[in-house]
Amino acid sequence: MTSKQRAILRAQANGLDVVFQVGKGEIDDALVKSTADCLAARELIKMKVLENSAYSAKEAAAILAERTGSDCVQAIGSKFVLYKQKQKESKYADLLK
Repeated sequence: MTSKQRAILRAQANGLDVVFQVGKGEIDDALVKSTADCLAARELIKMKVLENSAYSAKEAAAILAERTGSDCVQAIGSKFVLYKQKQKESKYADLLK
């Protein structure tokens, strides 16, 4: 993913609400599956790492991106954005060309 594509996705993610939170527990299979399902439905999601978590936003984003096959678009403060393009009817495909 190019920096220009990341910038476009960051702008799109600006108005999104947080859909999941990473708490003090491990990043387990249930969270990975929920994240993957949400990515399949929405393509672009924003997540938050709680203060009592053992992970930083960058660490959590890297782990979840790797385990879901998605791209980490941005990690700032306690929030991060993941993107995984749909095979059909992608809402963002035309923007990223």
